[in-house]
Amino acid sequence: MQFGAKMRGVTLMELMIVVVIIGLLATMAYPNYRQYAARAKRNEAKAALLQVASMQERVYLQENSYTNDMLKLGFLVATNYITDSDSYTVTVTGASPANYTATATYRNADEEASKCATFQIDGNMVKTSAPDTDCWTRTR
Repeated sequence: MQFGAKMRGVTLMELMIVVVIIGLLATMAYPNYRQYAARAKRNEAKAALLQVASMQERVYLQENSYTNDMLKLGFLVATNYITDSDSYTVTVTGASPANYTATATYRNADEEASKCATFQIDGNMVKTSAPDTDCWTRTR
């Protein structure tokens, strides 16, 4: 064995320091990612409801009445529509010649369900949400 020759490789201590740094970065980034994903799902539900409202107005102009039939509204299903992320189910209920109610209901039982489980919009463009009442305007 020669003295003074450089050894190559990574020591266990250096490897552990890198693992700890990566772990710290992950614990800070993951909650932000979950908030971003939840916000994207809420936006998808709101967009689907606004699309339903727009199509309801088109049907109303043609037939002088609102409809419960999602096929008439341009969706590929007759009763309920599931958003692209499989997060919300969109349905139209109580359609009459004068009004309707469209509802987006969260499909999973997790933290998001305790915040913005349902969104609603009606023929008068009244927007509500539950259990939190500010989900339509919340940006974070």
